[in-house]
Amino acid sequence: MDKIAVLIPCYNEEKTITKVVNDFKAALPDAVIYVYDNNSSDKTAELAASAGAVVRHEYVQGKGNVIRRMFREIDAKCYIMTDGDDTYPAECAGKLAELVLDRNVDMVVGDRLSSTYYKENKRPFHNFGNSLVRKSINLLFHNDIKDVMTGYRAFSYEFAKTFPILSAGFEIETEMSIHAVDKNMHVENYVIEYRDRPEGSESKLNTYSDGLKVLWMIGRMYRTYKPLSFFGIISFILAALAVGFMIPVLKTFIETGLVPKYPTLFVCGFTMIAAIQSFFAGLQLQTIVQQKRQDFEHNLQNVRTLKTILEKVEK
Repeated sequence: MDKIAVLIPCYNEEKTITKVVNDFKAALPDAVIYVYDNNSSDKTAELAASAGAVVRHEYVQGKGNVIRRMFREIDAKCYIMTDGDDTYPAECAGKLAELVLDRNVDMVVGDRLSSTYYKENKRPFHNFGNSLVRKSINLLFHNDIKDVMTGYRAFSYEFAKTFPILSAGFEIETEMSIHAVDKNMHVENYVIEYRDRPEGSESKLNTYSDGLKVLWMIGRMYRTYKPLSFFGIISFILAALAVGFMIPVLKTFIETGLVPKYPTLFVCGFTMIAAIQSFFAGLQLQTIVQQKRQDFEHNLQNVRTLKTILEKVEK
């Protein structure tokens, strides 16, 4: 088991990968640097190996797929995840690792948004998207993660081995944040200095398509992790519509004793039934979610036991 493993998922980063590997080797001399090449068409893998990184490959395209492979294959007391585009400062890695190793933090978030991100990033829609995602998650999941989509994070062994990665692409950071909050894991923010990509290096993130994927994932995860709230909102909307359209029908009935709008009456009745069904579906699913959280705690304890065994074997 490595003490610290630096994880660098890469796709066509030949312009910056050598510097990134060298910077992290200097900042964390005892760490093992892993570069996972994700079907690059340039010399990313060769340059990373020449710089002293352990190079492996993930042939299924997508950052989420790469992180899934990394967490499966690598055992470490602390994982540092960064990008190969030289936008994150390696000199902060020691502090991130310290929080995991010494303070038992499960996930340290490299917070760009509280420092230089809005000044350095030249893509205004990226800035808007980061703010929208952060505010959405903070509102829906009641947390205080400062930078939901940052690619610079540190993780504990327990987090890496119990995190069920479902996303394939850039939604992975959002999924990590929501999972940590939902499972009541210890999360801390650490402010970092962000710098934009150097000239000639291009972002693989598509502002619009990947942004929509992230927002769609937030909605799906809200439904999955907070079904009572999700279906409760739907139930409230349906009930409000049913009552709203029923009022004129009732008013006419009280005044005349007649019901001239039978279709409206029937639709309101079925809508109210749907509202009741939605509410009770949320209740049932919330019970299942609670059971899953209990199962997660048991699994977490098993992972901690395995970690202890691995550490004793090494000694």
